Amino acid sequence: MGLIGTKWKPLVLFHLLEGGLRSGVLQKQIPGISNKMFTQTVRELEKDGLITRKIYPVVPPKVEYKLSDRGLSLKQILRSLDQWGSQDITITV
Repeated sequence: MGLIGTKWKPLVLFHLLEGGLRSGVLQKQIPGISNKMFTQTVRELEKDGLITRKIYPVVPPKVEYKLSDRGLSLKQILRSLDQWGSQDITITV
């Protein structure tokens, strides 16, 4: 839980399940996350070896994030949490 037990980390990881995303695209898929919190979250996930960051030498700079092998090992857990959340919403509504 220490690696993914924050508000934003599971969301970032979940959105990367289908493949790499540019920084701006990834951030837009997570409503409510500030620039500062997004940067802090992806840096921590990268430090913990759950995502990788690739910087392309172009102007303007292009940064892409994707799950590492370690991050991919969370795929089943993240999908299960998503499914549980979807079912829980329909039950409580």
